[in-house]
Amino acid sequence: MPARPSASRRTVLRGAAVAPVAGLGLAACSAPGGASAAATPTAPVDLGAESEVAQGAAKLYQDHNVVVSRDRNGALKVYSTICTHAGCPINKLQGTTLICPCHGSEFDATTGKVVQQPATEPLAELPVKTTNGRIVAGPGA
Repeated sequence: MPARPSASRRTVLRGAAVAPVAGLGLAACSAPGGASAAATPTAPVDLGAESEVAQGAAKLYQDHNVVVSRDRNGALKVYSTICTHAGCPINKLQGTTLICPCHGSEFDATTGKVVQQPATEPLAELPVKTTNGRIVAGPGA
């Protein structure tokens, strides 16, 4: 059986130089601050007064990782604001466009659809209802 060649000094140094770079690549795909993204609601949550979301507009509820939009007919839609690209919580809403801080993916807050990559999958839609003038979203809503 032939002997296995030993690694050259150059190979070892290359490996040592690549390891930290690979770690940075993985860190870039995590949530800002190194924290993992909090999940969207797993039970119904009261988001506030129905009147807080105007027709044709959207409102971001960062504490619950959701966005609520109201179409021109008055119907409410709720989407998760956990980016489908790398799982980062989206923290910016401009008009009705959600912008992910990690890689710049953009989503339409009224449809959940991707409007700018790198994300390719739409945001998850969540159940929503109004009760006594309040928006309630999440499973069981």
